[in-house]
Amino acid sequence: MPRLGVNIDHVATVREARKTNEPDPVWAATLAELGGADGITLHLREDRRHIQDRDVRILIETVAVPTNLELAAAADVLAIACDRRPTQATLVPERREEVTTEGGLDVAGHTDKVTAAVQQLQSAGIAVSLFLDPDPRQLEAGIATGAEAIELHTGAYAHAAANGKAVDQLTELNRAAKQIRAAGTTLNAGHGLTYRNVRPVAEIEGMHELNIGHSIIARAMMVGLEQAVRDMKRLME
Repeated sequence: MPRLGVNIDHVATVREARKTNEPDPVWAATLAELGGADGITLHLREDRRHIQDRDVRILIETVAVPTNLELAAAADVLAIACDRRPTQATLVPERREEVTTEGGLDVAGHTDKVTAAVQQLQSAGIAVSLFLDPDPRQLEAGIATGAEAIELHTGAYAHAAANGKAVDQLTELNRAAKQIRAAGTTLNAGHGLTYRNVRPVAEIEGMHELNIGHSIIARAMMVGLEQAVRDMKRLME
């Protein structure tokens, strides 16, 4: 069975909507651990739209499970990663105007920059993963950087699954997974995975870890709301 990395970015998104101190993603990470999470994933974006530097520092210092810090190949966040030393750093593309990460990293088009970032992180003792589309050319370029892992971007599969047309995308993921495994690189996957579509991806041969955030946080808001209201009523009474 693959490991589950729980992404707690969306907890920070709710906090930042009011610029207050709750809900705290550090608390969320602890609850995720109690629920059986094998790792905690967080994305320190250039615009700091959700996760803040403080969150990175406290989470890496306090969680008992491995941490996976998503970041762009930009000097400022690379420096923070090398200083804080998460278990793993996942290099992802970033655009300020996007709502969430829209595709995989273009390693083939920026080979020198990505390779330099991989080596900088590795020199700090951090394992590196690259977030890539299941494109043979990008996978070949990613493997050549020497990164320990590749996380397949499953967004196209998730979109197709929602429309009942997942077969072709699942075939692409399996082909990409075979290419990654053949290179001896660790196979991870994530983006858009939900309670409805996760199983076929989890069953891909050699799948090591799935990183899932939005669907888990969305479900938590529903299954945990009743108890939260009961607790407030009890305090009022």
